[in-house]
Amino acid sequence: MDITHNWQVKQLDVSNAFLHGFLDEYVYMSQPQGFINPDYPPDFKSVSDNSMFVLHSQSGILVLLLYVDDILLTGSSVMMIDALITSLKQEFAMNELGNLGYFLGIEAVRNNDSLVLTQKKYTSELLYKTNMLDCKSCDTPVVKDPRVSLHDGTVLDNISEYRTVVGSLQYLTVTRPDICFAVNYVSQFMHKPTYIHMQLVKRILRYFKGTLGVGITLKKSSLTTLRAYTDSDWAGCPDTRRSTSGYALFLGSNLISWSSKKQPIVSKSSAEAEYKCLSVASAELKWLVDLLYDLHISVTSPPLLLCDNTSALALASNPVFHARKKHIEIQYHIVRELVESGFLELQHISSEDQLDDLFSRVIKRDISRY
Repeated sequence: MDITHNWQVKQLDVSNAFLHGFLDEYVYMSQPQGFINPDYPPDFKSVSDNSMFVLHSQSGILVLLLYVDDILLTGSSVMMIDALITSLKQEFAMNELGNLGYFLGIEAVRNNDSLVLTQKKYTSELLYKTNMLDCKSCDTPVVKDPRVSLHDGTVLDNISEYRTVVGSLQYLTVTRPDICFAVNYVSQFMHKPTYIHMQLVKRILRYFKGTLGVGITLKKSSLTTLRAYTDSDWAGCPDTRRSTSGYALFLGSNLISWSSKKQPIVSKSSAEAEYKCLSVASAELKWLVDLLYDLHISVTSPPLLLCDNTSALALASNPVFHARKKHIEIQYHIVRELVESGFLELQHISSEDQLDDLFSRVIKRDISRY
């Protein structure tokens, strides 16, 4: 919203948030039942996101995002923003850090019509800690080879090092959708990593060396249209034969949500694997529509869910196919209910136009279009 409407984004920090001390009063983590103060109605907190607080008034709208002691504040009125900051300073030891620049390891660069989010500093520090600053770069985060097994190679002498690096990689997926599949891949070996698995991690680090400043660019765009690309590999894991689901979700022209995750159970067919992926993406779309509703933004048309598997689309839209899906868990049938209610629209897409391969499998082709 701040980019499309050119709103300011202020950054605040609460001082002494972690100091220990003795309290003489009760501290409630949530509002006690039965306590309602008409001067402070409990309708500012977003229903969809517990970290987001929204104020709508005749003067405009304020949106506050809170993470422990770090705050982002934006809104349609500069006067409302300044008034809230003044009010917060009267109640708390508060530091005003100016416009959004560096937040939780994420660097934000504001241009006239865009906001660029990167983690260049965080990535450079990771390369330094892993002695990979002078490594040779590579073009892709994972090689196009048969998937590695849990049992390949000799177990590492220092398992904690592997876990620490992979944990850092997981945080980098916040702004790097291009490594999402690769990080999901290496995360599957956390309990007993081997030297072969460590080579997979080092390839991701080598990929960072050549793409250090890459991130997400958010541009001025429509806030009323949602679409998601979904894809799945079938039985891709050599050990469990489980499939990997992936989705990429766009608000207008901006990529705002993505995921790559191994499915919890084995799928009997590629159609079933894709159908489960549709379900996961549907739930994310539903949540985002609810989040936009808290911001008083209405989606003008049903969110569009794109998939290149016609059998999965048939399973999701045709309730007659009982024999083919009677073994599928009830939780995955949410997509069919959302289609029947008119909330969601399904559409077939050719494999050549499928953007979501990036999140479900190893790809060789140029990823710049993502």
